[in-house]
Amino acid sequence: MANLFFGSVMALYWIIAVSFAGGLISLLLASAIFKDANAALTNNLVSLAVGTLLATSFLEIIPHAMEASNNNFHDISFVVLIGILILFILEKLLIWRHCHAPHCHNHTECDSQLKENKPNGNSGIVVIGDLFHNFVDGILIASAFLVDIKLGLITALSMLLHCLPQEMGIFSVLLHSGLSKFKAYMWNIASSVATLLGALLSFYILSIMESLVPYVLAIAASSMIYVAISDLIPDLHEKTDTKDSIKQISLILLGVAVIYFFHASIH
Repeated sequence: MANLFFGSVMALYWIIAVSFAGGLISLLLASAIFKDANAALTNNLVSLAVGTLLATSFLEIIPHAMEASNNNFHDISFVVLIGILILFILEKLLIWRHCHAPHCHNHTECDSQLKENKPNGNSGIVVIGDLFHNFVDGILIASAFLVDIKLGLITALSMLLHCLPQEMGIFSVLLHSGLSKFKAYMWNIASSVATLLGALLSFYILSIMESLVPYVLAIAASSMIYVAISDLIPDLHEKTDTKDSIKQISLILLGVAVIYFFHASIH
């Protein structure tokens, strides 16, 4: 019992530290890189994120979810499938989509509105979407730490690599919508706090209802798979040049290799 309590406390400490540090690091790196941001850099980050998200889902989260469910492979696979379908439906109904490049479709709309001196409400929508997205990230990170500290660290690393280009996109939209840099930073910090809130809420609920952990992990995997194949990969398909394609494939494989290396090293 003492070991179980100690493990839960350690998991809570890790959840708080990773949620806080991840949001801060993502914000600082995104704002620093944004100053010299270009399409090639963002494209490279997106490619790397695709590899880490897919590798984390298939090499780490789904296997751990199956183990935690006493090898109930069928149910876990079914939840992953349902999770992907639900995310598709939500995106269709709520137009829940995130930009991962400074010149994506949403940014183009912002630019055209600003040139015509038209007010735009994209900044509010972006902030609300980012708050929800980061809140969900917190839930996924906490569920991973409750299963295993190492799984939590790998999941957090993958989330960070995904959030970096996302935060660059959001920072760009906020600035293009007319907000000052200070206000843009404050909104980004507020959205990062949502990760911690989601993580803490998830920790306390899942600590009581441990039987839900494998299924939350399955939903986490479906979320990461969906983001990779629906949001990120279509952005990469916009580049059709052979040189760009080779670079994208190389960086995706690098992302997979990074997660595989961590997987092999800590198990």
